[in-house]
Parts: sequence; C-alpha cells; structure tokens
Amino acid sequence: MVMKAHGYVVGASAQWWDEFPAEGDEQQKIIRESRKAIEPWLSAVFQAEHFNLLVGSGLTTAVGFAAGSTATNMGKIKFGTKHDAAIDKHADAAAKSMHRGAANIEDQLRSALAVLEGLEVLDPDEAAGVRKAIDSKLSEFLESLLVTEHGIAHGKDKEKTTAAASLLVSFLLSFASRAASRERLHVFTTNYDRLLEHGCDLAGLRAIDRFVGSLNPVFRASRVEVDVHYNPPGIRGEPRYLEGVIRLSKIHGSLDWHFNDASHQIVRKGIPFGAGVKHSEVPKNPLETVMIYPNPAKDVETTEFPYADLFRDFAAAICRPNSVVVSYGYGFGDDHVNRVLADMLTIPSTHLVIISYGVDERLKAFLGKVGRAAQTTLLIGPHFADLANLVEHYLPKPSLDHITGRMTELLKNRPDAKQSSE
Repeated sequence: MVMKAHGYVVGASAQWWDEFPAEGDEQQKIIRESRKAIEPWLSAVFQAEHFNLLVGSGLTTAVGFAAGSTATNMGKIKFGTKHDAAIDKHADAAAKSMHRGAANIEDQLRSALAVLEGLEVLDPDEAAGVRKAIDSKLSEFLESLLVTEHGIAHGKDKEKTTAAASLLVSFLLSFASRAASRERLHVFTTNYDRLLEHGCDLAGLRAIDRFVGSLNPVFRASRVEVDVHYNPPGIRGEPRYLEGVIRLSKIHGSLDWHFNDASHQIVRKGIPFGAGVKHSEVPKNPLETVMIYPNPAKDVETTEFPYADLFRDFAAAICRPNSVVVSYGYGFGDDHVNRVLADMLTIPSTHLVIISYGVDERLKAFLGKVGRAAQTTLLIGPHFADLANLVEHYLPKPSLDHITGRMTELLKNRPDAKQSSE
C-alpha cells in the first residue's frame, strides 16, 4: 500500500494527497467528499459487538494544543550518573529491537532500573546514588504531567480551555454513546495522566475500572465484571443497564496509583486533576511508590500483579470475534501492545481503525507485519487526525441522540406532498 502524508482507507474507498488544501473551496469540497465515505463507515464499525478504544499520548497532545498548553515531553533525559552512556546505549538497543525508533524516557528508565538492580548486588553505596538520580527524574516527570493537566484545565486562555474541554467531551461521547443493551465501550490507554478521567467527569460518564472503594480505592482482581444497573419504574425483576458507562484500563499505570508498603496493595490517591506539584499526595521519592510503567515497585510479584492483570484484560477484551479497536494518538511503539493487536487481527471478524497524525517507520512496520488490509481502516495526516476536524466532520454523532433520531424517522415517514405543503 502506497501511503502519502494525508489520506484514508475505509472499506473499498481510499484517497491520498501529498498536500491537503489549507483552506478555501477546494478544501471544503474534499471534506464533503471524504465525509460521505468516512462517517457512514465509522458509524457501522462503531456498532460492533465488542468495541474498544486505544488512546496514546497523541490525545493529550491534541487536547493540550487546543487548550494552548504543551504536553509532557517523552524525549530522552540525563540522569547525571557515570552510567549514563551505558544506560543510553542499552535503551537505544532496546528501542531498536522493539521497532520503536529513537529511545525515549521509558526506555531509559527500564535500562536505569536494570543498572540499579545490578549495583544493589555489587555496590550498594553506588546504588544509592543511582536510586537518588532516578527518583529525581521520576519526580520531574510527574511534575511535568501535572503541569500538562493544569494547562488543560486551568490555562490562561479560558476560551481555549473551554473549547478544549468541549472537544474532549465530544470525542469521548462519540465512542461511549452506545445503546445500553450493547457491551460497554472499553477504553485502554498507555498514558499516565488523568485526561480520560477528567473527560469522563465533564461528560457525566461513569468509568468502571479495577479500583474499589470511595475514600481509599484499592486495585482488585475480583471486580472485572462489575457493571451498573437500575430498575425501571413499575418493572420488577428486570434490571437494565445504565447508560453512559464505560470501562477504563490504564495499562501502563497512572500518576495517582501508589504502592502501599504496609498493606502491599495498589491504591489510588486523591490527587486533583492539574494539582500543583507541591500537593501533599505527590511523593518526593516516587521510585518505590508510584505505579507507572516500568516502575518495579518493591518486587517482581507486585510488578506482575497490576500490569499482567491489565494486559490480560486488554487481550481478553479485543481478541474475540466481532471486536473492533479504534486507536487514536497511539504511535505503535510498544511491542507488547502491538503483539496483542496483531493477535486480534488473526480473527477474521475483527477490525482495527488507526487514526494517526502521520506515517512513520513504526506504523509501517506494524502494518507490514500484520498484512490485514481488509481488516484495517486508516485515517492518516494532520487534517484527519486533528481533534477538531475529527469531531466535527468524521466521527459519528452519539448514537443516543434520540431527538435527532426521531426527527429523521419522522421526516422519512412523512408523505412528500405533506412535506412540500409545509
């Protein structure tokens, strides 16, 4: 498949452009023609029996841009130790082996943690210095996440922050507004920030995850199939699913997930969205407490517990017949995620929708590896991946818009003569 800077592949329709018109009649003509192909196709795809949304850092970047705020930089860092060169070399090799392209902070943290583990055996005194350096960089990373959140929620330009919030709500409702008789939308994200939770609060969506409890929510393995029902007035013994409920899994952890050393449990701390970096619940030494990948948090057993369970949820949700995954802002740089997506596409009735700002070697490598063009929908380029354009022109309207649905049905059934007389 020949892919250019802008284009789409939806079913039997495909269009590609080297340059997309910036404005004017030509752009509007292309948008109208593209919408005729894309919106009905996505509307049909979104009604799949099992529906999943995979969100990467691109969503935070898009919402942050709309709010006039910058997103967290995932680029390489310097730990300031004599092992930095070895850490960088190992991180670069790991990124290359996973087809990630250039290494980023996550690759460096994995390598730094491997160095720390070795030094704790060979030279505990030197290990203390490396641990302090990792703690310092993790603290800076957490602070940058909170600064990004603050810019999205409380930016200086109130008009922009309001518009960004509206875009986020519209984006989520396009996916979450499924009939309550259908299985819940399951949202998976590799992000550490709480943008999705913030969007659910704004949209009035109830998010079901593995945490149980009000004052001190605890990560539980036994609460996977919990749902929300209600009893309609006058009907007994026939509970119905509540509308506006989604499932949420943060497969790389979250900045407010902390390991409780006393109880050996993962708890969610009450850190407000966009809280200041000096908030009392933000730890000063996050290495042994904050549960963000690839933090070992005390021991291998604890590491395997949250992340292994979350990836089992991911595989169980998408690797089944009649399942659809829509990815937005995910760069296909995580081999463990790509492997599950590739396994899903071995089932003929599954489908993958990729919405990406651009085409890089990681995306090309994934598409070349899976080779399932008939099961893949592509929306590529700055125009199609732009959050405002996507929400306004291409994503289907929420399926629970009863007023629009009834109006359409009335107009369809109304005699032409009566219509013309009015």
